[in-house]
Amino acid sequence: MESGTGLISEKQCTHHHPDAAIQQESSPHWSVKEIGVLLDLPFSDLIFQAQTVHRQYHDANGVQLSTLLSVKTGGCSEDCAYCPQAARYHTGVENQSILSREEVVAAATKAKESGATRFCMGAAWRGPKQRDIEHMTGLISAVKDLGLETCATLGILKPGQAAQLKEAGLDYYNHNLDTSPEFYGEIITTREYQSRLDTLEEVRGSNINVCCGGIVGMGESRTARAGLIAQLANLNPYPESVPINYLVQVEGTPLYGTPELDPFEFVRTIAAARITMPKAKVRLSAGRRQMPEAIQALCFLAGANSIFYGDKLLTTGNPDTEQDAALLKKLGLHAL
Repeated sequence: MESGTGLISEKQCTHHHPDAAIQQESSPHWSVKEIGVLLDLPFSDLIFQAQTVHRQYHDANGVQLSTLLSVKTGGCSEDCAYCPQAARYHTGVENQSILSREEVVAAATKAKESGATRFCMGAAWRGPKQRDIEHMTGLISAVKDLGLETCATLGILKPGQAAQLKEAGLDYYNHNLDTSPEFYGEIITTREYQSRLDTLEEVRGSNINVCCGGIVGMGESRTARAGLIAQLANLNPYPESVPINYLVQVEGTPLYGTPELDPFEFVRTIAAARITMPKAKVRLSAGRRQMPEAIQALCFLAGANSIFYGDKLLTTGNPDTEQDAALLKKLGLHAL
């Protein structure tokens, strides 16, 4: 990468790379300033660069389909300002205790029949207790037995817990950084940024693929978005899966009523993620329901090659599978 230009150097250009664990390798260090330069490019130049990188590493028209199920809903002790599952906010989300193995297997079977290849299980708590880990390992094994990739997002992991999840067959662990370190305190006060990084270390140390991204549209500046991308891109190695979420505003949360982010700024963020993390799957994640099809198409053009597929994203709506299938068909995209 040439300093200050945001251009891709020849040493980064390789052919299609399978979605296995990203190799530990010397990747360029991206400064917040360099990513800011990318985000400031004329839109066409940015998209062209992102699409060029995308084609070097990925099936240009392939999209990986994941389905997300909330296996334990509501009642979380954290104060994440975007989250309707925080116990302290009155959002109308009903608390639901952890689902049974049978309920999860039924949902995973349906997801697989609809075309999903990865099944993600999310639980609303600060972090799992040992009894929760024991229940989750049973769910992970059961989903794995269906032939699906498994993913879980369970909050802060204690030493040793990631190893138990790995042994049960967990392929991916999701733990988002949410935003830049500088803006983080505006969004969350109950969990340190470092604790997120520590959990990611725990996951990496157990040879589980990392799924880690963030949320845009929370009132942050473009510099803060550049800061988020820099944090992700400079993880060593960077995540295999990078979900970029567009804030879904839920009445009762502190971020309800935040001025909406221009959708082209969201597309720019996707493009910056693709350029700085060339081998990762970049996931067009929460917020797709509010996006016109044309904006979604631009996100795919900018390098998104993974989506959450199904009727619900934890507690907020998601385009249903029929709509998604129709859009992919219109765009000539196929499931990976």
